[in-house]
Amino acid sequence: MGILGQIFGFDHYGELLALAQDALLAGALLGLVGGLAGVFVVMRDLPFAVHGISELSFAGASAALFLGMNIVAGSIVGSLVAAGTIGALGVRARDRNAVIGIIMPFGLGLGVLFLSLYKGRAANKFGVLTGQIVAVATPQTAWLVGTSAVVLVVLAIMWRPLTFASADPEVAAARGVPVRALSLAFMLVLGLAVALCVQIVGALLVLSLLVTPAAAAARLTASPVVLPLLSVTFALVSMEGGLLLALGSTLPVSPYVTTISFAIYLGCRLAGARRTAGA
Repeated sequence: MGILGQIFGFDHYGELLALAQDALLAGALLGLVGGLAGVFVVMRDLPFAVHGISELSFAGASAALFLGMNIVAGSIVGSLVAAGTIGALGVRARDRNAVIGIIMPFGLGLGVLFLSLYKGRAANKFGVLTGQIVAVATPQTAWLVGTSAVVLVVLAIMWRPLTFASADPEVAAARGVPVRALSLAFMLVLGLAVALCVQIVGALLVLSLLVTPAAAAARLTASPVVLPLLSVTFALVSMEGGLLLALGSTLPVSPYVTTISFAIYLGCRLAGARRTAGA
């Protein structure tokens, strides 16, 4: 049996697919959330913030795992603490990056501490870091769906003013747009989005849903309408494709999601470069 035979096994794929309907639904919601939030992550130059939030989300999830509490709730609390701190203290880019650089090792250290103290299944520890498909095939699905709905509703409400504030904050502020309040509100929404994505792809690889699809879409278009549509499409393809491959595999879902997402980015980068050269 070759390496592929050891990794993939589609003998009972139909049965597994029938059992993974909740996972696929949650994955679609996360693709939608990641694709939309990622547009502003790219516009506002916040990939580093996503990584910083994910570290404290990891700490919250690890603490919840150690204490026997709801992991999704712990992840959300950790994300909101990090996002609120970054949003409140990091007004300027330089200040924000300094705050993130302080939060990241602190969150990672706390997460490692709680995982070291946890005496349960090793798979649970591994899943917090790299994600696992069963994380959305449990009663935690309700948390994921509910939080996704909150993120999508808030994004819809502040989409236009946030787009204006992200494109030209000085002009937006001069016209009465509450730029600072919008910035803090988006950081909190981003915290929720990070917590959601951590459940699937893990704390270490969350950028593949919240940065890569939007960055890929930005290589093809700058249209305020087409950009989010492409970003959501790329995030959905990465998320659902990764889940479908993971169903017939012995590997976690995260390598598939990240690989598909990266392949899409490379394709868009090449297409964008050819279009620029042709022009």
